[in-house]
Amino acid sequence: MNFGRGPSVVLNVGGTRYSFSREVLKDFPLRRVSRLHGCLSEQDVLEVCDDYDRERNEYFFDRHSEAFGFIMLYVRHGHLRFVPHMCELSFYNEMIYWGLEGSHLDYCCQRRLDDRMSETFTYYAAEEPNGGPEGKGRRPPAAEGRKWLERMRRTFEEPTSSVAAQVLATVSILFVIVSMVVLCASTLPEWRAPENRSMEEQSRYTAESVREPSGIIEAICIGWFTAECIVRFIVSKNKCEFVRRPLNIIDLLAITPYYISVLMTVLTGENSQLQRAGVTLRVLRMMRIFWVIKLARHFIGLQTLGLTLKRCYREMVMLLVFICVAMAIFSALSQLLENGLDLGTKNKDYASIPAACWWVIISMTTVGYGDMCPITVPGRILGGICVVSGIVLLALPITFIYHSFVQCYHELKFRSARYSRSLSAEFLN
Repeated sequence: MNFGRGPSVVLNVGGTRYSFSREVLKDFPLRRVSRLHGCLSEQDVLEVCDDYDRERNEYFFDRHSEAFGFIMLYVRHGHLRFVPHMCELSFYNEMIYWGLEGSHLDYCCQRRLDDRMSETFTYYAAEEPNGGPEGKGRRPPAAEGRKWLERMRRTFEEPTSSVAAQVLATVSILFVIVSMVVLCASTLPEWRAPENRSMEEQSRYTAESVREPSGIIEAICIGWFTAECIVRFIVSKNKCEFVRRPLNIIDLLAITPYYISVLMTVLTGENSQLQRAGVTLRVLRMMRIFWVIKLARHFIGLQTLGLTLKRCYREMVMLLVFICVAMAIFSALSQLLENGLDLGTKNKDYASIPAACWWVIISMTTVGYGDMCPITVPGRILGGICVVSGIVLLALPITFIYHSFVQCYHELKFRSARYSRSLSAEFLN
């Protein structure tokens, strides 16, 4: 060390003092501490530490003392582990400050750090483009347009980001509820009476239904959803990514059938050949049930379900493979025991393996409709084994899916709480 006097150096980390000789600092495993050996002036020292006492030759670091104690255990013994009851990311920040990396951690702690960092990416990935408070002061005047687009995007994409976003989300929910009520009411016998008319009368009724109150309400709802989808597409950052999002695809599937049905109604006219498209029209109108999924934009529960399915697709595939393998085995055995063997008592419900698959899947999920059941003793024994094995096979992947569901719920709740705090600040201002 070219600065300071005395044979020893004192490091004060958060109130805990450590004494070292000058020669030890030269090759110290922590890069920040070893930099003290090459300091030539007090200014160079203050670039490394927070304060310096010339009389005591003491260097002060305003850092976590307990975390530095665990780092010192790594210096002495070569094993670095997390501090109990301390956030992994906070300890990782201490490691970076002193010049260590994640590879210095023991393997078990490395896995914990990787999991926590992946969770943190989920928390902040959607908010990263905004920048912190420091970036707002450096925003150039030319970026005001982008700022306005970003504000519009948040208003339509994040229901809790502002007061306007909450109002917009409430209106959208009301339109979804109204459209669902109209859809359910349209299946009542009183509403379906005109379907028993002739094809010509049905054509005239379909053309006139648009002018009825239910048709007007449906047209207003479709107009709102269409305008909302168009605005969200315009203010989106990446148009290709916008089209590929599952919720946007569902919006498109819910809106398009209405325009197709109106177009087909206009094209059919008096043509009896095209009147056969009535079944297709009813199918397209029933696709409006997808509007219910639009509520996922405004409710954490549905978002949690979608995010869990996205993250646990491997577990879901594994569960499906388990069920398919069990179905293949038990359906073949049940068909053999109930119908394949010439025992004088053949069960016609198990005439084929595909027919037995229905009984297997119902038994494995413990629903048991009772529409078909084994009548032979071996078949009943096989049925009991099928039920027990179904419980076991279904329970194996459920644990992973459950933990992922809880994790996704906390992540989305944390994100919603961050937007709620910004909403409260906006309301108070």
